[in-house]
Amino acid sequence: MTPPEDGATTQTVTTEPERRVRALDDETVASIAAGEVITRPEDAVVELVENALDADAARVEVTVVGDGTDLLRVRDDGRGMSEADAALAVERHATSKLGDAADLRRVETLGFRGEALPSIAAAGRLELVTNDGGSRGTRVVAGDGDKRVEPVGRARGTTVEVRDLFADTPARRQSLASSRAEFARVSDAVSRYALARPDVAFSLVHDGGGDSDGRGGREVFSTPGSGDYADAVLGVYDRDVAGRSTTFESERTVTDDGESVTVRVEGLLAHPSVTRSRRDHVYTAVNGRAFPSETLRRAVVAGYGDLLPDGRAPVAVVAVSLPPAWCDHNVHPAKREVRLRAQRAVEEAVRDAVREALSTADLRRSEEVAMDLDSTLEPLDGADGRFDDVRVIGQFRGLYVLCEADDDLLVVDQHAAHERVNYERLRAARESDDGRAVESVDVDPPAAVSLSPAQAAAADEWREELARLGYRLEPFGGGTVRVAGVPAPMGRAADPASLRDALDALRAGETPADAADRLLKDLACHPSLKAGDELSVEAATRLVERLGSCDQPYACPHGRPTVLSIEEETFVRGFERRSTRMG
Repeated sequence: MTPPEDGATTQTVTTEPERRVRALDDETVASIAAGEVITRPEDAVVELVENALDADAARVEVTVVGDGTDLLRVRDDGRGMSEADAALAVERHATSKLGDAADLRRVETLGFRGEALPSIAAAGRLELVTNDGGSRGTRVVAGDGDKRVEPVGRARGTTVEVRDLFADTPARRQSLASSRAEFARVSDAVSRYALARPDVAFSLVHDGGGDSDGRGGREVFSTPGSGDYADAVLGVYDRDVAGRSTTFESERTVTDDGESVTVRVEGLLAHPSVTRSRRDHVYTAVNGRAFPSETLRRAVVAGYGDLLPDGRAPVAVVAVSLPPAWCDHNVHPAKREVRLRAQRAVEEAVRDAVREALSTADLRRSEEVAMDLDSTLEPLDGADGRFDDVRVIGQFRGLYVLCEADDDLLVVDQHAAHERVNYERLRAARESDDGRAVESVDVDPPAAVSLSPAQAAAADEWREELARLGYRLEPFGGGTVRVAGVPAPMGRAADPASLRDALDALRAGETPADAADRLLKDLACHPSLKAGDELSVEAATRLVERLGSCDQPYACPHGRPTVLSIEEETFVRGFERRSTRMG
């Protein structure tokens, strides 16, 4: 069973002394990261929420007045504490989570330093009301160096109220951002845990008017604690994000210095049609601790790959679990970082888990026929396959292939679809074990292409890779090469001048793999169908069939959608007639 949090929501069980709050010895205290734990309201909220979670709370209620300096309240239904433990919990370096310094290397709880509650008490006026399930509870009031302990009525659990935060340190208070900005930090912190712990019911109430007790505040969000990531996202975000998402779980084996462990990755991934301009909406957690890990965020984005439009970031919740000895939560005094053993391997496990989850999700986008100018793309819910029962019925404006799919009308962007097909064929050819090159056609006579000095140097450096991609080059002298062969995926030859783009892509890549992938994306565009290209029904059918066999058929390599879906019900409403499904 998870040990209680550092002195905030702990039950004293005399038969299990490891749960008792106790003062740490000097050696252990010296081993703990030093620094100011409470520098803004957000820090206090994080400490108190983690206390509640470590106490096995099923419900956590957070109330904030103003920016949080007037009042913060965190109430939970966790194990609570006895009178003796509650009195000791507000003392410096008192905790129920560590026995000695060796325990720092195998911490299994969210908090373990003893300074959380006393640091809050040092920064403001703290009142702790707790009960471990006995006939009465305990109130502890601490602040200004004083402490008062008295009996009080309360059900099992713990409530901590913090008032007048930083009132005695005006410089600290003046260094805070605006009230809205500080509350935004608090809201984000509670959101992180609400999303990372869908099994716990969270609520956040804010009284921006500054009511002294915050009891008349507005509920910002709440989650049901059902254990379903989609339900948590629905509470924190909205039905649009929750409905356009897929949950996933995956296990990977990671090895470091001959030791292998299982890394579990789970969470929720919004479809690529749901994006934001920054990575702030990628929520990450390690062994239950929710914090914005930039390295794990990058791994999540890498897992989405080219499904994302350029410059956009996804909405995602990704929780990583691994043995406690493989992660160090004590590298930052405010617990804003976690050091992972085999960091690169863990990142790759996250990236691969995200990529695999998206490869099996139905990511088609749907469109309702516009009845007004504000209509927007919505997801196609409940789609049951890719293009198994699709029948091409025509083409529109030389741009879109129209298809009948069960009761829906699919609209396929022929250029974007062709790009996706070409890209995956190029990628498969490049990665093939038999060294098979991309389809190539002769250029007769060979075309002379002038290059910049940097491009010419790159042509020499990447000659073998270019050959695998379908370019056959002959030396000509100076800054010019003769292109004797060009890639021809699906029989459509690339222009010899595309060699320049290929070289620029190779030069721009951060690694050879990145460079090659960038080149494949650019190369896939050159021979793809263009606007106005007429297709026969047979040719359009082949294109749609090949698109359906792609790993990621719902977006071109640059992240634009390939397929929109219009439900029959849209036409029924528009034409005011009965659905054909109704007879």
